[in-house]
Amino acid sequence: MRILRAAGYRVMPWKNGGGTTTEIAVSPDGAGLDDFDWRVSMASVETSGPFSSFAGIDRTLSVLEGGGVILDIAGQPPARLTTASAPLAFPGDVPTSAALIGGPITDLNVMTRRGRMAHEVERRPFSGEIRIAPRADTTLVLAVGTGATLFTDDGSNLGPLDTLILDRGSPELRLQFKGEGLLFVIGLHRLAANR
Repeated sequence: MRILRAAGYRVMPWKNGGGTTTEIAVSPDGAGLDDFDWRVSMASVETSGPFSSFAGIDRTLSVLEGGGVILDIAGQPPARLTTASAPLAFPGDVPTSAALIGGPITDLNVMTRRGRMAHEVERRPFSGEIRIAPRADTTLVLAVGTGATLFTDDGSNLGPLDTLILDRGSPELRLQFKGEGLLFVIGLHRLAANR
């Protein structure tokens, strides 16, 4: 188990130059926007406009803060996303644009390279103690809104927007939350042909 602290995340420009993204974690370590296997990041979206195109990438978007967004994804009906919505999966290489509903938002982006990796994103409201049994090759756990205490030998704490990284076979994780908020559990799976 590793804890990534929010203060240490890397901030970099969007691929299309329209804003900034905060990279939480990427594989392989140090990979750029064109050669990652998987990438988890947050973005501050200040204005409506087009999304960056990522060839061969599947992505899932969740709204962490703000009034929400309407996504216009080519070939699909418009999708309204708010902080109460389930994460939305879509191809990263089809034309997509966003219309803000009520001002700037912060979103969570999970991206995996099609044919090499797959992912799922689960949104869980805080409710007392939560248990997580990591079943993916890599599991990331992001706390939004408040912190948590981990039931570990050292009693580590998870601050707001800190992330835990768990490998397959890690023991079940138990967390006790300190207030209201959300937990995002991200499972990253390496496909059999790429093991």
